[in-house]
Amino acid sequence: MPLEATFACFAGCEERYSLTEVIYRCRSCGALLDVAHNMAALAETSGPEWRELFDRRYRSPFLPEGSGVWGKREWVLPQIDTNHIVSLGEGGSHLFDARRLGESVGIPELLVKLCGNGHTGSFKDLGMTVLVSAVVSMRAQGVPIRAVACASTGDTSAALAAYCAKAGIPSVVFLPRGKVSTAQLVQPLANGSLVLALDTDFDGCMRVVQQITSDGSIYLANSMNPLRLEGQKTAAIEIAQQFGWRVPDFVVIPSGNLGNVYAFGRGFQWLNRFGLTDRVPRLVCAQSEAANPLYRSFKNGFASYEAIVAKNTEASAIRIGDPVSYDRAVRILRETDGLVEQASEQELADAAAQGDRIGLYNDPHTGVALACAIKLAKSGVIKPHHRVVVVSTAHGLKFTEHKVKYHEGHLFDNPGQFQNQPVLIPADPKSVEKVLNERLGDS
Repeated sequence: MPLEATFACFAGCEERYSLTEVIYRCRSCGALLDVAHNMAALAETSGPEWRELFDRRYRSPFLPEGSGVWGKREWVLPQIDTNHIVSLGEGGSHLFDARRLGESVGIPELLVKLCGNGHTGSFKDLGMTVLVSAVVSMRAQGVPIRAVACASTGDTSAALAAYCAKAGIPSVVFLPRGKVSTAQLVQPLANGSLVLALDTDFDGCMRVVQQITSDGSIYLANSMNPLRLEGQKTAAIEIAQQFGWRVPDFVVIPSGNLGNVYAFGRGFQWLNRFGLTDRVPRLVCAQSEAANPLYRSFKNGFASYEAIVAKNTEASAIRIGDPVSYDRAVRILRETDGLVEQASEQELADAAAQGDRIGLYNDPHTGVALACAIKLAKSGVIKPHHRVVVVSTAHGLKFTEHKVKYHEGHLFDNPGQFQNQPVLIPADPKSVEKVLNERLGDS
């Protein structure tokens, strides 16, 4: 039985579309699409056989098998010609032992999945390698795609620009003017993208890019395109793999457009379905209080949903008030007994800084997830015996401006709980010794 995949309606219509079609919604009902695999064919391989295959390829020095995504290609895009794969060595990210932090906040078994430690500094590489590889394949088959475009708050644009540059395909990026860090803005510029800064927020950029890509000549790279999610689900597989094919009790994911939580859920569900693991963890969507439409819906049991105008937040990549993948997120949270929590600006900044004290260099979005995990531990939802993985979605070096403002005391009226500043003293040993004794204690 062949391993193959197609686009399928997320809402359950019987519609099927080839992966070479330029399509993002079901033509019958307008719902988003999934990448539907031949599950019976995948089930012909046993769980132990899948584990052995994935372990054999993991972190191989040779691409594409050494990619954390393409080492699991049968679960991603099984039909793709390997000559069309565009890889920058994505995946294989470290599972950071954060137990020293965890012990201080009531989560002794706390770990951080460093998905941001990739080529462009964010987890978006995991999905973009799949999407751009698919575009290379489509163009090779004669599909007239002249460029790939995305709306972005920073990380998506960086990944799109890098992978398109590697493939030699033009890329177009729509950014909200003045709402993206300098480090994030420069990435697509450096990789040669056409960068359009619009006087709007991310949701406004998203509306424009959907209109621009509607004629099919420019391919849409945002996560409403399910190809992205196929790559992102491999991070869930990696977590289990790094635990010796066991899963944690909770996985806490910073959430904006909400495709990532759905991708993680699919990954964990597939692991369980095909016999690689014995259960599925509870998922937690972590939102900024300034951009929390899913949290508001969760509080009423998902009985209703209302888009909002997202406010300013240091967690700029998840400053999204009308997430495209809301329905996807709700489904996966219901299926995994999942939760949604939120963090204030002070909470996320302090949590990120607290994480840095054990050797991390957290972006504000990881701060959101850490803060939400800490709140769930304080409320008793997360118990001391639970193993918890917080997903870090971007590298802190992209947000150095945030850290400078935090430690200089320019973020809030009151200093951050973990603010740290240089001590200015005369250049003499006695002054230095005095400070050392004050800070470190007498020898």
